[in-house]
Amino acid sequence: MKLLTAAQTREADAFTIKEEDIESVDLMERVAKAFAGWFENKFQPTQPVYIFCGPGNNGGDGLAIARLLHQRQYKVQVYIIGDVSKASHDFKVNLEQLPKEIVQHPIQAEADIPVLPDGACVVDALFGTGLNRPVTGLYGKVIEQLNKSNNCITSVDMPSGLYTDSQTPEEGAIVQADFIVSFEFPKLAFLLPQHEQYIGQWHVVPINLSQKFISHVETTLHCTTQQDVKHLLKPRKRFSHKGLYGHALLLCGGYGKMGAAMLAAHACLRSGVGLLTIQAPPVGYSVLQTAVPEAMTLVDKNRKHLSELPQGIEKYDVIGTGPGLGTEKVTQTAIGQLLATSTQPLVIDADAINIIASSDRLKSQIPKHSVIFTPHPKEFERLVGKAQNDYDRLERMKEFCHKHACYITLKGNNTAIGTPDGNIYFNTTGNSGMATGGTGDVLTGIITAFVAQNYSLEEACRLGVYVHGLAGDLALNTVGEISMIASDVIDHLPKALLSLQQP
Repeated sequence: MKLLTAAQTREADAFTIKEEDIESVDLMERVAKAFAGWFENKFQPTQPVYIFCGPGNNGGDGLAIARLLHQRQYKVQVYIIGDVSKASHDFKVNLEQLPKEIVQHPIQAEADIPVLPDGACVVDALFGTGLNRPVTGLYGKVIEQLNKSNNCITSVDMPSGLYTDSQTPEEGAIVQADFIVSFEFPKLAFLLPQHEQYIGQWHVVPINLSQKFISHVETTLHCTTQQDVKHLLKPRKRFSHKGLYGHALLLCGGYGKMGAAMLAAHACLRSGVGLLTIQAPPVGYSVLQTAVPEAMTLVDKNRKHLSELPQGIEKYDVIGTGPGLGTEKVTQTAIGQLLATSTQPLVIDADAINIIASSDRLKSQIPKHSVIFTPHPKEFERLVGKAQNDYDRLERMKEFCHKHACYITLKGNNTAIGTPDGNIYFNTTGNSGMATGGTGDVLTGIITAFVAQNYSLEEACRLGVYVHGLAGDLALNTVGEISMIASDVIDHLPKALLSLQQP
């Protein structure tokens, strides 16, 4: 699914209007119908509805929504902020169509802002995607009052005050929406951690924008959905053998951290790799042989830490490294040797990232077009640099991926995947229960397995991150978000993969 900028969304609207030979107010009616349909499935007509409208087209949406909800027996009141004489054309059209039974309240001063009753449903239709200045003055006071009301707020397309695809100035007021109903596409702002307090549950509803425009418009921003990844998953041939699905090597584990190696190994095996070899310090040999009998185990010459690469390393199809590794001097040397000599794809996580991040020399040795980094935010900051905000972080990721011709999966809610060609893919699976130690090690194993099976690095990232989050979502239904541990994610990988194989 493409993510469009605010400007591209306006272009899509205009293209649709011209293509279908309709008026802009007709498209606004579609928006209102789509919103009202969602609202009717969420809230009962017994709950009073207070709709706050600005003078632009977002306010026009709110007026059309008020009319449709009134027709569906909701008790609706409308509050209009701003100078109606300067309102948009479509706002005025919908204001004229508003039934007389709907009470209208102008808000022209702070004293006009209502005190809302408990249990009211608030619809925020003040400002939409076209906002380009901070919300202050009377509008800001209205937003502050709505946020203090403790009522459920549903925003039309965007929480008012929040910019769609750029950094919002600090001085403006922003609606803290419980729900957001977005039209045709989600917005970039929905997917960034810095907006958590403003972004509740967001839902996308179709309004039949031009598919011709959507298919041809160029964007570097995408959301990965189930439909996107189902076609990536390769069916297995009937006459298969383990040699067809790759031989992966995991360089993982250290004294006191062998659990990380076990998690990565189990996840790799559950994700379809044909053969798996683990090289670990001797201190973990008996543990791995017992806990992961399906994998072959090699021992390092150093008793507690990884210090060398195995002989015959060229026979492996992919190498995953980092989980439980530590940052000992001998391990740093081994990671340097890996970067300098490897000819196969590398999946680099955890302490392997920290080692590379600490050395400009090692950064310069990152092999082109063959590395996937899987950092959490702090590891990302060490590798790429400290960002001013989430928008800056995305730009830094794009620059790093382009410079080093590598891939980055920046872990978190809506994990962002950066590619060498400048594309960013946001994931749509996963939950807060996965915020627990070891889930990153699981992701390393999953992505390593997909690379071994001859998926491209981009495919392995997108599919691996989606399956990882989907397994977490399935685990949520079993153990809940508080009790979830990394092993629960592994336990639900088979069901996650099976669900993607269903027609």
